[in-house]
Amino acid sequence: MAFIKNILDNMKPTFSEGGKLSAFGSLFDAMETFFYVPNETAKVRGAQIHDAIDSKRSIFFVIIAMIPAILFGMWNIGYQHYAIIGESSTLICNFIYGLGVILPKIVVSYLVGLGIEIAIAQWKKEEVHEGFFVTGMLIPMIVPVNCPLWIIAIATAFAVVFAKEVFGGTGMNIFNPALVTRAFLFFAYPSMMSGDKVWVNGDYMDSINGTIDGVSAATPLGQLAAGEPVTYSAMDTIIGTIPGSIGETSFIAIMIGAVILVWAGIASWKIILGTFIGGAAMAYLLPYAGAENFEWWEQLTVGGFAFGAVFMATDPVTSPRTEGGKWIFGLLIGALAIIIRVLNPGYPEGMMLAILLMNVFAPLFDYFFVQANINKRVKRAAK
Repeated sequence: MAFIKNILDNMKPTFSEGGKLSAFGSLFDAMETFFYVPNETAKVRGAQIHDAIDSKRSIFFVIIAMIPAILFGMWNIGYQHYAIIGESSTLICNFIYGLGVILPKIVVSYLVGLGIEIAIAQWKKEEVHEGFFVTGMLIPMIVPVNCPLWIIAIATAFAVVFAKEVFGGTGMNIFNPALVTRAFLFFAYPSMMSGDKVWVNGDYMDSINGTIDGVSAATPLGQLAAGEPVTYSAMDTIIGTIPGSIGETSFIAIMIGAVILVWAGIASWKIILGTFIGGAAMAYLLPYAGAENFEWWEQLTVGGFAFGAVFMATDPVTSPRTEGGKWIFGLLIGALAIIIRVLNPGYPEGMMLAILLMNVFAPLFDYFFVQANINKRVKRAAK
């Protein structure tokens, strides 16, 4: 790796202040710190990690944790496609088809998001904030399979500018940018993001009349909201062989990611466990009417519940810092998500709104727990 270091050192003056390519200095800084740990402290507030690992490395740990869900999502796209058109397929065929669907979404997400962040960083003469490396991967995983690329581009640009940069960039935002992207899609294009039907990417030529048919498959949550019996088994929802957004279907793959995040010390197990406890309790107390073949615990394995609990609710920027606050935060997210699902049939998926609402209250939870600790110390000192 020494030759890469020499190349970067030779290129650095060209991109530094006064160099010919100084206009791209932030881009060079991002590339340099991708390969090597920087020897300078961060200049931005809110994004520092007091540990042996820097913030860029911690963010790439999150991407590593998402790999199982990404790979399964790729396979499931192909599996659902070939199953619904009645054709047999192999493991490789499913992966190749899924790669062709998800790769353009990832490329568009990163090009738009990082392009805006690099432009703003250069304008402000700051280093590129590394937070979008995670956001850029999350966005393609939480959108429907058939979501057009131009819609992803618009929603990504909106989230980066209005949910992140206006607050000061990485570490200063109060809402999870990936969820703001989904919220923008939900309110701007509700027919595509309502959650009742997530399209299987299965357009194919009709063998009889040669017309193009759009094929869709109802998700378990969509069937429940419509009062229909769920046609998927509990094992289907756990493994993930069901229609749904790209990265949200496999409970097993998501839990592998959770283990990685907790083991690495990146995510709070209290938030994850609290979310599942709150969701399980509310699902048990508030079951779907007429859903005899749908158990309360299956609420935790369908839709975006597990993915939101592991990868969205645990965002260290938009979640509480106090240990007690993390428990309350998780419990309320889980409970509120189930309440929205069951009581609002017009919007079967409630995880997005639950997390965004609790993002607003996260600082308040911290305030109460910190204040309680201060009062306790004052009383102890007065004795």
